[in-house]
Amino acid sequence: MQGMGDNCPFEFNFDAQSFKVGDTVSYRVTGPLSEFPFVGTLVEVHDDHVIIAADADDARSRMRGTRESRPMVDESEIA
Repeated sequence: MQGMGDNCPFEFNFDAQSFKVGDTVSYRVTGPLSEFPFVGTLVEVHDDHVIIAADADDARSRMRGTRESRPMVDESEIA
């Protein structure tokens, strides 16, 4: 992640064309939190959107996001 130097504990997939279930992605949220990066795991990949889990073991943490290098999640999706 930018600004974290070599100490970032995550390895992100930023290539939307190669997204697959299980990839770790950096996603954004609309609204007041739009400047903050979030980390999630792709649990579904579709042609026009992805489903991201903030916690892969918690079905309530799933959110729909755009399919782009850093998916955008509407703040209304946040559990």
